[in-house]
Amino acid sequence: MVIWPLENCVRKHAIVFFILFCLSLPGCRNETSGHRLNRKSLVLRHMPTLSQIDVLSPFTVGNGDFACTADVTGLQTLADFYENGIPLTTLSNWGWHSIPNVEGYHAEHTWEYVNTYGRDVPYASIMNSAAAHYLRANPHRLHLGRIGFKRLSPELADYQSSDIRDIDQVMDIWHGLVKSSFTLAGHPMTVETCAHPEIDQIAVHVASPSLADAHLAIGFEFPYGSLDWGKTAADWNNPSRHTSTIIARGEHNVTLKRQLDATVYYVTIHWRGYADFKQVEQHVFVLVIKSEKQFDFTCQFSPVLKKQKDNATITFDKAKKHWHHFWQTGGAVDLSHSADPRSAELERRIILSQYLTAIQCSGSLPPQETGLTANSWYGKYHLEMHWWHAVHFVLWGRPLLLEKSLFWYKSILPAARAKAELQGYAGVRWPKMTSPDGFDSPSRVGVFLIWQQPHPIYYAELLYRHYRDNRILEQYKDIVFETADFMASFVHWDAPANRYVLGPPLIPAQEIYPPNETKNPAFELAYWSFGLKTAQRWRERLGLDRQEKWDHIIQNLADLPTNNGLYQNAETALNTFTDDFNRNDHPTLLGAYGMLPNDHIDIEMMRRTVLQVKTSWNWQRTWGWDYPLVAMTAARVGRPDIAVDALLMDTQKNTYLNNGHNYQSDRLPLYLPGNGGLLAAIAMMAAGWDGAPEVHAPGFPHDGSWTVHFEGLGRMP
Repeated sequence: MVIWPLENCVRKHAIVFFILFCLSLPGCRNETSGHRLNRKSLVLRHMPTLSQIDVLSPFTVGNGDFACTADVTGLQTLADFYENGIPLTTLSNWGWHSIPNVEGYHAEHTWEYVNTYGRDVPYASIMNSAAAHYLRANPHRLHLGRIGFKRLSPELADYQSSDIRDIDQVMDIWHGLVKSSFTLAGHPMTVETCAHPEIDQIAVHVASPSLADAHLAIGFEFPYGSLDWGKTAADWNNPSRHTSTIIARGEHNVTLKRQLDATVYYVTIHWRGYADFKQVEQHVFVLVIKSEKQFDFTCQFSPVLKKQKDNATITFDKAKKHWHHFWQTGGAVDLSHSADPRSAELERRIILSQYLTAIQCSGSLPPQETGLTANSWYGKYHLEMHWWHAVHFVLWGRPLLLEKSLFWYKSILPAARAKAELQGYAGVRWPKMTSPDGFDSPSRVGVFLIWQQPHPIYYAELLYRHYRDNRILEQYKDIVFETADFMASFVHWDAPANRYVLGPPLIPAQEIYPPNETKNPAFELAYWSFGLKTAQRWRERLGLDRQEKWDHIIQNLADLPTNNGLYQNAETALNTFTDDFNRNDHPTLLGAYGMLPNDHIDIEMMRRTVLQVKTSWNWQRTWGWDYPLVAMTAARVGRPDIAVDALLMDTQKNTYLNNGHNYQSDRLPLYLPGNGGLLAAIAMMAAGWDGAPEVHAPGFPHDGSWTVHFEGLGRMP
């Protein structure tokens, strides 16, 4: 987020007028029932704290494109100890690495040809080969470096958890700072850590009355890129495969060049105070502190060589201004006047999810499911999850935080066109699991998913609803129309039934069905209809004729599958509620009237379906975004009690840790689609949706148990 300095009163008044004008737009609501929100108080009452080591609650600072996760020392001193919880990493959106492709592996090595109504269509789904493993694991996101305290005497060594006592740590999200107080091997320490809001840099302030006697050093350690699926994104066992070189040094600064095969990046360290910098191992450097009471340093990571820009003092100042601006603008929800005893926990989740998604999911690329804190799926991102990570930014009055990543879709248009053409389709086919190059990673499941295809149309429509500006139409029309072209060419005309069908082959969002047998999943049918209808509206807004083929599909698309008075997962799974197998994974049949509006839904039937999902689904086999999914549908069908119950359901996959992360399992100890989905659901439940009852906070119960004050939220479609 950019912070503009206010030069004079005229500009101040102009900005205030602009904000009020934006809040008056149809897509943005500002309803507090006469109660003006105290945003600072709202944020301060939910700042996470620690009084002991908790490996599932490290604190992270970041700016959306870069993040650094710290332990109770404010650095990554106990990185090995945290491997069993949430790892301590330094990740960015530009830091990617590939091992050399000496075997010349290519996507064709993973193709199988799938019969598609008489055509053989290639899919990269053959996984039992070295080619598939290489293409899936490369490129992978890179842990840029570990920064932590080291002991100098009796010899350079790592501190252990037993060396740290008297812990008092707070994640000061109002200022974007980690404030850490502790005793380190008998020496009282205070450490403050922040991330620069504009560049990939951390700043650290260290203070102690006995700093000179503590014999401290700051260690900087650098790994190779990891080919493992695991959380850490680091390989510490191959020192000969990369280099770490001092290329410049001064009295108070040093620059290192890192090279891992074709990947090169730079690390610039600048300090204020007395210290010596030296290399102690091939990839280990230390900054030996000689100051008596306090010491500052910054560490900047960059893919290109840059001069040191802002020292620690300036970095802290910019971080504080940035976060003050963040919290004082955009949406806010206050539940503190509610009688329901769960309201404080829901409000905590809302506040911490805003912070976490801002630092993890608001960058120039779609985020991975574990953001910039841990690695998952080799650091690649899943485009079907982008909706759950980032749609809420627009609904919460922060559209730029979504829009930054939409430019990437433009950058991969050629690759997406090529994939569609290869498979015999028009337009663009968006990848599923991918990296900055837009290449679709091989998978038995991912390459058959289709529900990410309409997403860019949804994003563009949200932005247009927010801005009401033709600039949005011109900027994203190619993405909207080429996406719709693919969608129109992907459906198949079933002449005997006089209808269009979806699949086979496909795997629905509920990833439990085989691609060669699945036809007409409920959610995908609804999304195809929404996407094509929205694309037609865009043509009309731009003064263009409607596409006849799109209209024919809209009018003749298969109906949502039903059986026994309930909606079903798919036309090929009409036993959804009579066979337990079908009630695993995501209950996405609800998304047909939850995530999406739907002018052909039978609301009473969907209401019954929500009740059946609530009482019979296997909640142990769900994911974090399934709970807001249920909440959105429950709100639309007039069951706000179920909406709230879903958001606060007591299951492992709906656990929100002390630091605000949505815990799934040991391999996925954080899961940001849950945080983003929660915020999307809350915005909808508070500000409403198109066609919602004209009452305050229509998605919350009106029995006196909930009092909802909110500002700056947008309506959902």
